[in-house]
Amino acid sequence: MNVVVLCVLWIIWCIMHSVLIATSVLDFIKNQAAGLTRYYRIFYNAFSLITLVPLVIATGLAEGRVIMNWEGYAVSVRILLLAAAFMLFMGGAKKYDMSYFLGIRQLKTGEEHLLLTDTEEFSETGVFGITRHPWYLGSLLFLWSMLPAYPLPVFLAVCILSVYLVLGAMLEERKIIAQYDDSGGSYRRYRQRVSMLFPWKWLMQLFGK
Repeated sequence: MNVVVLCVLWIIWCIMHSVLIATSVLDFIKNQAAGLTRYYRIFYNAFSLITLVPLVIATGLAEGRVIMNWEGYAVSVRILLLAAAFMLFMGGAKKYDMSYFLGIRQLKTGEEHLLLTDTEEFSETGVFGITRHPWYLGSLLFLWSMLPAYPLPVFLAVCILSVYLVLGAMLEERKIIAQYDDSGGSYRRYRQRVSMLFPWKWLMQLFGK
C-alpha cells in the first residue's frame, strides 16, 4: 500500500477514535437514546480494535527504507523504555477499574465514568505522582521501543500516533478540568505538582532542583 495512503488512513483512524469518545457524542447518545449508553464503551473498544488491526497489518507489510533502528548500546535504552512502559501500564491498571475500561461494568450500571475508576476520583499516588496520564506516556514509550527497526511506513505511523496521543492527553485534561477543577482547586494543585506526560517535575523533585 502507498505510504501516503497509509498516513491518510492513520490520520482518519485517529480522528475517528477521538470523535467517537468526545463528550458531545456521548451527551447526544444520552439525550437521544439513553438506554444505549451502557453498550457504548464495548462498541467503541470493538470498533477501534476492528479498524486498527487491518491498518497495523498493512503498515507492517508495506515496504520502505529503515529510518530508525536500535543498535549497539541503544538496545539497552530500548529495553529500559519498554520496562518503563510496562511499569506505567501496570501502575495505571492498579488505579483504573479495568471492567470500566473494557465496558463490562457499564452493562450493569449504565454509567460511563470519565476516569474509569470505581469511585470516579482521580488519584495522586503511585505512577500518578509521576505523570498525570501514565497510559498515554506508556503508549508513547512503547511505540518508540516496540521494534528493533522502524521502516518508513512504520516510522510515519508511529509519528502520527505520537501526535495523536499528545493531543489526546490534552483533550482528556480539558474533560477532567471541567469535571474536577472545583472551587477547592484540588485538580489544579495536582496539575501544578505533576507533569501531564513527560515527568520533568518529578525528575526535578527527585534530583532536588
